[in-house]
Amino acid sequence: MPKTRMPLLKEDKPSKKMSRKITLILLLLFIALLAVIFFRSSVSKITAINFQGDKYTTRENLLAASGLKIGGQFFAVSGNSVQNAVEELKTVQEAVVKKDFPGVITISIKEYPAVAYELDQGGALEAILSSGAAVSVENTGIAVEKPILTNWKPDDPNKAKLCQALAEIPNELTSDISEIVPSPTLSFPDRIKLYTRSRFEVITAISLLKDKVGYLNQVIETEQPGLIKMLEADSYVPFPTGTEDPGENTDTQE
Repeated sequence: MPKTRMPLLKEDKPSKKMSRKITLILLLLFIALLAVIFFRSSVSKITAINFQGDKYTTRENLLAASGLKIGGQFFAVSGNSVQNAVEELKTVQEAVVKKDFPGVITISIKEYPAVAYELDQGGALEAILSSGAAVSVENTGIAVEKPILTNWKPDDPNKAKLCQALAEIPNELTSDISEIVPSPTLSFPDRIKLYTRSRFEVITAISLLKDKVGYLNQVIETEQPGLIKMLEADSYVPFPTGTEDPGENTDTQE
């Protein structure tokens, strides 16, 4: 008796492919739904913005520069972009941005150091940073060893150069300087006059100050109060005995 074979059923390949597509679409829709729910939830929002090292820079200025705000999207924040924006502030030398999930952003800043002080038009004391920025010292206190800048115009380019020069000199070499006044001449447009707490008067130039300050301290430590010139050549002349004010004759034109 001949054997009969049952016909093999063919697989319905199109049906399986369609099922996989539907499953994939449903999975993607589910993921999209979860993403929408997540990004609309408080977990994905900025909940705290912390600043560290901000002595001269106000929180308001830092927030405005960074563009950050409570409730903003945590994952949309670019650390590099925030860092670059904060470093545009004239008070900030460096910034480091750290993101801690969920929702906490910490910005550590290194500010330009204070190199001098100045009275503004209203008579309030301001700290002058090495970048040339002037900031209020109402809530930060003052360092008594820093010099006072007197009679400087706000837009004087030599003022910014002076701040940079002071920043490059160790504090111990400038701690005796009490006041710095502009005193330009044709030969030295960046000439300045310094007055020290030890009652010396000094004539020099901003471009020479860094190299000449060693001579200044050498004279101050070993000689009586007098007039020190530190220009193309260095010289020292003591004041007459008993003279407190050297007078106008010390301001010779170079």
